[in-house]
Amino acid sequence: MFLLADTISVLLIGVGILILLVVAMLVFKYFNLWLQSITTGAKIGFVDLIAMSLRKINARVIVQSKIAAVQAGVDLTTRDLEAHYLAGGHVTHVVRAMIAADRANLPLDFRVATGIDLAGRDVLEAVRMYVKPRVIDCPDPTVSGMAYLDAVAIDGIRMNVKARVTVRADLAKLVGGATEETIIARVGQGIVSAIGSSDSYKDVLKNPDRISKAVLAGGLDAQTAFEIVSIDIADVSVAGIQDAANVGALLEAERAETDKKMRKAEAEGRRAMAVAREQEMKAAIEENQAKVVLAEAEIPKAISEAFRSGNLGVMDYYSLRNIQADTGMREAIGGTGGAKGDKPKES
Repeated sequence: MFLLADTISVLLIGVGILILLVVAMLVFKYFNLWLQSITTGAKIGFVDLIAMSLRKINARVIVQSKIAAVQAGVDLTTRDLEAHYLAGGHVTHVVRAMIAADRANLPLDFRVATGIDLAGRDVLEAVRMYVKPRVIDCPDPTVSGMAYLDAVAIDGIRMNVKARVTVRADLAKLVGGATEETIIARVGQGIVSAIGSSDSYKDVLKNPDRISKAVLAGGLDAQTAFEIVSIDIADVSVAGIQDAANVGALLEAERAETDKKMRKAEAEGRRAMAVAREQEMKAAIEENQAKVVLAEAEIPKAISEAFRSGNLGVMDYYSLRNIQADTGMREAIGGTGGAKGDKPKES
């Protein structure tokens, strides 16, 4: 009986010592954090710290973030911080962003801040970008490899343009809004369109601010995560000669060369048609000459038929021969040709 009582006593003492050791370890582990929260007004209880450990939450991150918020006058609950930590968010960045927004009188709700953070955006950088707008180049040489935008005015002059766009973050559209690449693309498109609608390159060189105003009035920051503050034309110039500055003249020269080739082809076609027509006429002449020869071959037959029928006498025949001889002599004297088959004499 006494042996059983002694065994129970030893077990109770061991359990008590174990409990004391666990409590001592917990006190040793969380006492500093609890003391910091109490002295700074964060008011995180010792039990809450132990509960964080059971939920696998880094108590130090929660305590330090709560202390920073309280010291800055930002009202955040411990439960909200724990929920964001469990969701995989960056508690420290969110709290720092809330403090920065409060200092800048920027209305930033904690739910919006956590949503931005969970969406993969750097909420602290977004707040900094709102307070201090960023200047981006258009075009961006590091992305597109182009140092200037190419634009052509109505008069055909090609121009090189470089702009600088000042943007600040739009916290309300940061989740789901387009990125900087969209801003650069839209601004570049607007500049090219504005220069393309200018009557002369001189107007662009004289009033480059008119281009920036026209682009800025186009609402290019719609559905983006940024708000365009200003668009400034940093550099505008006429393209170099080696870069074909006068695109209009180049196009006119190419058009003239094309027209020249077309006219030449048409002339070749007409010449070929003329040659074909000439060959057709020669063939027609040969055909008519053959017909004449055939007709002349019928004359002796007709004379013979006239003799047989009595319509032509011997004297009539000799008179016809004399007339032919006289005609041949006169043609020979006049140089217009002799008998059949003779060529005209050259004087």
